Amino acid sequence: MTQSATRESYKSLLHEMTQTTRTCLWNDSASIEELTYSIEHGAVGATCNPVIVLGVLKKEMPQWKPRIQALTEQWPNATEEQIAWQVVREISAKSAALLKPIFDAHDGRNGRLSIQTDPRLFRYTGAIVEQAEEFNRLAPNMIVKIPVTRRGIPAIEEATYRGISINATVCFTLPQCVAVAEAVERGLKRREREGKEIRTMGPVCTIMVGRLDDWLKVLAERENITIEPGHLEWAGVAVFKKTYKIFEERGYRIRLLSAAFRNHMHWSELIGGNVVISPPYAWQVQPAS
Repeated sequence: MTQSATRESYKSLLHEMTQTTRTCLWNDSASIEELTYSIEHGAVGATCNPVIVLGVLKKEMPQWKPRIQALTEQWPNATEEQIAWQVVREISAKSAALLKPIFDAHDGRNGRLSIQTDPRLFRYTGAIVEQAEEFNRLAPNMIVKIPVTRRGIPAIEEATYRGISINATVCFTLPQCVAVAEAVERGLKRREREGKEIRTMGPVCTIMVGRLDDWLKVLAERENITIEPGHLEWAGVAVFKKTYKIFEERGYRIRLLSAAFRNHMHWSELIGGNVVISPPYAWQVQPAS
């Protein structure tokens, strides 16, 4: 069979990637319509946060407006914030249900819906862990985002110890990633010492590759540094690849996830690695050139 004939059996280049390499695709959206498309093209996970939920509501308000009205009637004294977080929970749980068959097929390593803890808790380890536990109970296939802050690192260890699969977020640098991996290892080893199950856990560490590029461009302009413009498109990729090499050498039991895309290299340069890429839905439906 020719290469062109083989490629015709795949629905897209991303679909081909998921079927022929170790690299996994997660959808950067909790929209049912978008996630359904992404799963058809090989996606095995998805992400959600308050900003993503806002996007879902803008697109699917006819489906969610009656539920929001019901919540306001059910909880007449609730604040808008409390209603909003309940909507986050329900949209996340609904998307998680769509991924549950994948979760079962992959023994927990994939098929998870990533839900974000409240960013305002970034200084409070105990509060982060408490919310992570609550979110983890929403569905059997949740993965909980915890920020890689000074207080977030011990929360990552404790949540891992409690059997919660974590997604370390707001991560930009190699030292942050190593701190995350070490925290996860401490949590896993604590569970192992107590004979607790870890086989079905699927932690990931997200590197915001595009945001690192963004910051270096700001820094170069601020410091009046002259540099070839194309060089500044490679910082996030370089950090990701260096981190991946170290993770492989040290045998860390956590995967890297590439997010905050700015150019195609933020996924095309990473294909083949035992990693996760999470492009926006709009990128996934772009025709191949």
